Amino acid sequence: MSIAEWLGSRFELSRHSSGGNLASMEGLRGFAVILVFAVHFCTLARAAVSDSKLLTILDVLERLGHSGVDLFFVLSGHLIYGALITRPRPFGSFMRRRIQRIYPTFLAVFAIYLLLSLLVPSQSKLPEQGLNLVLFLIGNLLLLPGIYPMQPMITVAWSLSYEMFFYLVMPALIWLFGLRAMPVARRNGVFIALAVAVIAGCAVWSGPMRMAMFISGALLYECLGQASARRFPVLLVIAALTVAAMVDLQRPDGAFGYALRTTTLFVAFWLLCFSCFAQSTGILAHVFAWTPLRWLGNMSYSYYLIRGLTLKLFFILAGKMAIPLSLNGSTLTLMAVLSFSVTLISSAILFLLVERPLSLLPVQFNGRSIAAAER
Repeated sequence: MSIAEWLGSRFELSRHSSGGNLASMEGLRGFAVILVFAVHFCTLARAAVSDSKLLTILDVLERLGHSGVDLFFVLSGHLIYGALITRPRPFGSFMRRRIQRIYPTFLAVFAIYLLLSLLVPSQSKLPEQGLNLVLFLIGNLLLLPGIYPMQPMITVAWSLSYEMFFYLVMPALIWLFGLRAMPVARRNGVFIALAVAVIAGCAVWSGPMRMAMFISGALLYECLGQASARRFPVLLVIAALTVAAMVDLQRPDGAFGYALRTTTLFVAFWLLCFSCFAQSTGILAHVFAWTPLRWLGNMSYSYYLIRGLTLKLFFILAGKMAIPLSLNGSTLTLMAVLSFSVTLISSAILFLLVERPLSLLPVQFNGRSIAAAER
């Protein structure tokens, strides 16, 4: 067996759900992974950089990297809404599947953080023993950080609060508004109005504005299902992404700036995903269907949870190995390549040992097989 065949046997995922899972969707997850890597790498590398131009580059990459989470939310909104709207699903079995998808990998990483907190108390986030410690552990295990103002044990786990909130709310919205019985055009109107309400409401009263990205995913699913769905020029998609990037880099402070950022990303990522999924033979679909990028996307959840800890340990070890304290352009690039490679290794181990066998292989609920494609 060749290396490519071995990798394919482990990182390709069989798709059995209705309509399958688009290759470009896997690649888009891989692209989102690269964006979130940039956030942590740039944050840690900044302390070892003194050149002002390099610092500017790191600042730009770090700010743009935060949009990787927004892209994950759009893709999740598309998949989960699509799974819910196509046919009625018992809420209990739906939530069991979502819990089975999220918790095994989360608990594995949580246990690693907990162990390291006990071994290295100086780096621990655990409160002093007592009621605060119990509440801290319970809140983190219930994925409350992000929605509820409390510190997460795993820094990036705040986004899981958003995911779980979406899982709980979307079935209720489908039932409350009778969305299955609505014409598609009216459903689109509901989602547009809901997105405006979320963004405007969070801008005025503060709140989880990035929840709007899930709505972008739901709107994406509806528009892809229309026979008359338009095909957008690649240049339009690039222009929308450029505008969103410029707003992200130059946005004014405060709620208005964040609302503007959210709106431009809402539109730009909708256009990007629509162009990839609706035009499977187009250039964007081919770019994001690149096999290594898809494999990275398939283990994106493991990568998302473990890469922060991996990078921190890498930089600690690099410091102990007397790597120059002041990085120039070439050494910074080398550090980026090495650290990304290390995160790939740790993520692959987590994916192969925990996520794939416990969360992605088809499982049985009520005698019915549920495909791993429902991510």
